Amino acid sequence: MNMTEPLVVPKPISLPLLQASGIRKTVPGGRVLFSGLQLSVAAGEFVAIMGESGAGKSTLLNLIAGLDTPDTGSITIAGEALEQLGDDARTRLRRRTIGFVFQAFHVLPHLTLAQNVALPLVLLHMGGKPALERASAMLAAVGLAGRDKDYPQQLSGGELQRVAIARALVHQPSLILADEPTGNLDPETAARILQLFSSEIRRSGVAVVLVTHSRIAAAVAGRVHTLTRSGLIPA
Repeated sequence: MNMTEPLVVPKPISLPLLQASGIRKTVPGGRVLFSGLQLSVAAGEFVAIMGESGAGKSTLLNLIAGLDTPDTGSITIAGEALEQLGDDARTRLRRRTIGFVFQAFHVLPHLTLAQNVALPLVLLHMGGKPALERASAMLAAVGLAGRDKDYPQQLSGGELQRVAIARALVHQPSLILADEPTGNLDPETAARILQLFSSEIRRSGVAVVLVTHSRIAAAVAGRVHTLTRSGLIPA
C-alpha cells in the first residue's frame, strides 16, 4: 500500500425512513386494491399519493401505520419491519415516530385545544405541565396563540385543521401521514391550510405521505404518485 495515498472513508449509507416493497392488498370479496406496490420516502421528503375514491389511499396509510396488514410484502419504518413487530411494539412505534392529520380533524370535544394538542406527549409519558407548555408553543406556531383554553366547538373548520396539524407535529415525529387533510374545507381555507402545512413541514424536516384526490393539495408535495391496481406510478 502506498502510504502517501489519501485514506478514502466510505460514506455512510442513508436508509429510507419509509420503505414499502411488494405490497398487495385485497378487500373482502377478493377485489385487489393494489399489488406490487413500492414506495420509498426519505427523511424530510414530501410525497403525495393521488387516486379516486375507493382506490385504496386510506388503506395504504393504514398499512404504513401498522393499523392493517398487507396480504404480501414488507413495510419498514425507521429501520423496523412492521411484520416483525407485535401489536404493542407497533403501537409504541406509531406513538414515537408517526403523526396523523385526518380529513375529519378527530379532535376531542371535551378537551381544550392545548389538551388536544398535548395528547401525543401524554401518551409518551411526558408530564402534564411540560406537555401543555409545548402544546401551547405549537398552537402559536400554527397561528392559534392565546387559544389554549378554548374548546373545539368554538373554532372554524380551518382552525380545527390547524389544531390537527399542531397535534401531529408536537411530539416531533419522523413521519406524518395525512389523509385528505383539506377535504372538508372550502377552497380558500384549504389553500391557507396547505400553505401552513407545507411551511410547518419544511420547518420541522419531517417526512410526509399525503393521500388526496385533489391536484391542488398534491401540488404542495415534492413528488406525486397515482395509486393504481398495479401499484404507484409517477403522476
